[in-house]
Amino acid sequence: MKYVDEFRDNSLAKKLGARIESEVDTSKKYAFMEFCGGHTHAISRFGLIDLLPPNVTLISGPGCPVCVLPIGRIDMAIRLVLEHNVTLCTYADVMRIPASEGLSLQKAKARGADVRIVYSPLDALELAISNPSKQVIFLAIGFETTTPTTGITLKRAKKDNVRNFSVLCNHVLTPAAMYSIFKRDELDISSFKIDGIIGPAHVSIIIGTLPYDIFVKNNNIPIVIAGFEPLDLMQAVLMLVSQVNAKRAFLENEFSRAVTASGNQIAQQVIEEVFEVRETFEWRGLGAIPNSAMRLNDAHATFDAEKRFNLSYVKVADNKACECGSILRGEKKPEDCKIFATLCTPENPIGSCMVSSEGACAAHYSYGRFRNIPIARA
Repeated sequence: MKYVDEFRDNSLAKKLGARIESEVDTSKKYAFMEFCGGHTHAISRFGLIDLLPPNVTLISGPGCPVCVLPIGRIDMAIRLVLEHNVTLCTYADVMRIPASEGLSLQKAKARGADVRIVYSPLDALELAISNPSKQVIFLAIGFETTTPTTGITLKRAKKDNVRNFSVLCNHVLTPAAMYSIFKRDELDISSFKIDGIIGPAHVSIIIGTLPYDIFVKNNNIPIVIAGFEPLDLMQAVLMLVSQVNAKRAFLENEFSRAVTASGNQIAQQVIEEVFEVRETFEWRGLGAIPNSAMRLNDAHATFDAEKRFNLSYVKVADNKACECGSILRGEKKPEDCKIFATLCTPENPIGSCMVSSEGACAAHYSYGRFRNIPIARA
């Protein structure tokens, strides 16, 4: 296949659905978690649930970088931009993440704070170079996919000795989140059965397949790395069903046209040169996870906004009405939240899962999957 349309062929998708239905054991239930927000988006957009037999369930995981960022980290950014005469740059989705006291970066901007939307950390660096009297901070988020771009930007800032630029680093690590889902006793959260994982695409392009091998061996849970198109995901489900039926657990790479065993070694080298692993990091819904995020290493510490402005993290509880944490853990679906599609909508997000297009709630809402909810509850 060469073109996107071929990966969206309706007749082939239906044939894969029929194949899955013929292979499942009707006396069993199959639960597969997609760990990527892009997969969650595609599943809702293309209505793939409707092509699967009723005993096959797809569960959204903590694969949305905007969603997993805890309130305390947004509060830190808001304090920074309101209390210091700085310019804060970040991605558009981050602007709308609800924080404490009804605030968000967007609302802080409305109060007069200098908060700007950029498409890349390099945009923030260029802004700093153009305004040498202004402190410019880039609020960095994302999994291993976006970490190399932040790293390249920091390498350039160091090379050019740009003293008025720094990074508030919130880059997180996918394998650590995977482990946390299966070590729920340590996190004091409830457990449930997951039969297999649809592995992330973009992250795997960077880190390769090797990090998942250890996970599969340690947890006896099959992983199939999949692309974002409908046929990719349907094929991944079929591959997982086959493994479960055979009572086997190993790593398979459906997305071999883009993902290799060793990944992008140039990107990995950039990450290694600029960052180091934090001892612990707070995730929304998952709590503090050891070795699950990155910070700037000693060679680039002068560009660390947390150190430059003496910032400290304060843990903040989520909104009690919001089920975002449970949804990120895979324990609940968006429609299980009492405020979903009523008080909480993309126009008025109460929780971060409704902010980003990769969030389970936003994807579920935007493509009409919520219409199976009894309207009387609203």
